[in-house]
Amino acid sequence: MSIYGPSASTSLVTPALAALAQDQNRQVDPVALDYLLIEAVRTLGQSSKIATARIRATEEEMIAEGLLPPPALLPAVPLSIKADSVKDAVASQREARIAEEEEEALRVRLEGMGAIVGSNIAEKYSKDKPRFQDTLDTVKFICKDLWTAMWDKQVDNLRTNHRGVYVLQDNAFKPLLRMSSPEGSGDALRRAKIHLAFPVGVIRGALSRFGLNAVVTSESLTLPQCTFQVKLPKGQ
Repeated sequence: MSIYGPSASTSLVTPALAALAQDQNRQVDPVALDYLLIEAVRTLGQSSKIATARIRATEEEMIAEGLLPPPALLPAVPLSIKADSVKDAVASQREARIAEEEEEALRVRLEGMGAIVGSNIAEKYSKDKPRFQDTLDTVKFICKDLWTAMWDKQVDNLRTNHRGVYVLQDNAFKPLLRMSSPEGSGDALRRAKIHLAFPVGVIRGALSRFGLNAVVTSESLTLPQCTFQVKLPKGQ
């Protein structure tokens, strides 16, 4: 044995020490995505209200300058109806239109965010897989691999008419499991519709990563069940 210590051929790094030097798999609390989506809906909702208010202010300025036609008026009403009733109807119509515009702006933003996530997740989980043979294989990948990565389970049911339409059904969709509202089930379903914009974007973004330009819609009639319909143009 050398007076200078162990020979050069003897490793001083034990297997346990080597394991500590390796990058560990990063783990995330499974409810983190749920909390993120809740905060995203709230934050993007406020942002959408500000953005739509700015657009309305610009439109009103352009109408005042004669650059845009005024909004459509209510249908003619009988003279027996009081002026206050007409004003209330006009105000109610305007409020409904504003709420619809704000909700649509929120939906577009959530879906766009989901599309980015879905595209990246699809690339990560498909890079080591063999090339998909057809569109059905791609949709099955979303129903199994992507769904498990995002929501810890596979899709419960997949149906297709073999003409470019696919229906994905989840009987206990994770983002809707704790969905409720103090105003009743009707309001809960309305809120669910907004929250489903994100997974709609995830599906659309994943399909776009494989070169498929799909129209994706969602529907939920009874919480936490929901369905997603994927429509692909002919030839894809």
